Amino acid sequence: MTQLDTDFVRAQFPALADPELQGQVFFENAGGSYTCQPVVDRLTRFYNSRKVQPYGAYRASQLAGAEMDEARARLAALMGVATEQLSFGPSTGANTYVLAQAFGERLGQGDAIIVTNQDHEANTGPWRRLAARGVEIREWQIDRDTGHLDPAALWALVDDRVKLVAFPHCSNVVGEVNPVAEICADLRAHGIWSAVDGVSYAPHGLPDLGALGADIYLFSAYKTYGPHQGLMVLSPELAEWLPNQAHYFNADTPYKRFTPAGPDHAQIAACAGMADYIDALHAHHFGPSQAAPAARMAAVHDLMRAHETALLQPLLDDLRARNDLRLLGPAHADRRAPTVALVHARPGTDLARALAGHGIMAGGGSFYANRALQGQGVDPAHGVLRLSFVHYTCVSDLDRLRAALDEVL
Repeated sequence: MTQLDTDFVRAQFPALADPELQGQVFFENAGGSYTCQPVVDRLTRFYNSRKVQPYGAYRASQLAGAEMDEARARLAALMGVATEQLSFGPSTGANTYVLAQAFGERLGQGDAIIVTNQDHEANTGPWRRLAARGVEIREWQIDRDTGHLDPAALWALVDDRVKLVAFPHCSNVVGEVNPVAEICADLRAHGIWSAVDGVSYAPHGLPDLGALGADIYLFSAYKTYGPHQGLMVLSPELAEWLPNQAHYFNADTPYKRFTPAGPDHAQIAACAGMADYIDALHAHHFGPSQAAPAARMAAVHDLMRAHETALLQPLLDDLRARNDLRLLGPAHADRRAPTVALVHARPGTDLARALAGHGIMAGGGSFYANRALQGQGVDPAHGVLRLSFVHYTCVSDLDRLRAALDEVL
């Protein structure tokens, strides 16, 4: 089986060689990953020579528009969806808010939406606000001890009034990967729309959205090696059913319907660098290929996940063996993302500060997952220590982390 070449991978991320960051190890990737070189290069080029209104008559304008179109087309192809299904917005939270407003125009008294308490607030708060318009909000709750989101518990909440279920691909504090394809297929069979927050999953390999079957899939480019943009993919059926949220004259363009403000042209164009990076990874590990983009992405996805899982399991074993902390989520690496939240007698922010003294960059707090922490009996004000990594993390990084944890804890 092909193994990830971490030397090649790390050479693609300028932050890992930056003098100011030497001697430190980055374990707050769930809050925002490092940016890959192709994205930096494309953003720099756009600001240097394309920073004009796109799609105009002159060359710089045409090049700007072409680069924006390239980003949309290539990323959509990697995820196995049509180009017009992919939209860009300022953030995943903003994108979710716009979609909730669109649903609010179609739903009303007598309709219901199901949300979870496993989510980041960005994928639950905007939907919950529809209660002010008369929409009933039902909560699909996690298990207090394990954080698990049981699909059987969902169906106890479903009836013919339910129009949408919003849930995460994986939680940013629980980490468990939910069976998205299975859930979305069952929802579709019942005529219920699905909205999946992929922010905490996408950095570990863009999924095949055609296979997942979600009507809405959202994630953040800045957590997936790119610029600060929110990406959303909508099924054609849902995009047509929902009312336009953009300028009236953009209503007939699917990827513009849910972008009410002018997009960030430079950042959209730079997102093509994410596709450059995926293609470079595939070419380096598998050689020249005529495979479809989604097939190349699937191979890279599996490469990333295998590497991350191999690094994560020893860390989970060490943490599970301790009696002075609580590990949230599964203790088996193949069931979760490498986003690990720990509850300790000391507040999460205190532990993060202590680790910083050992060259470990980690996060402490509630991470906008207050409901998920409360659902597991954790006070959000006390918070958790969160340790999160991606595929550019290497064995020596984990060794340093475990040594620092032993001293700090």
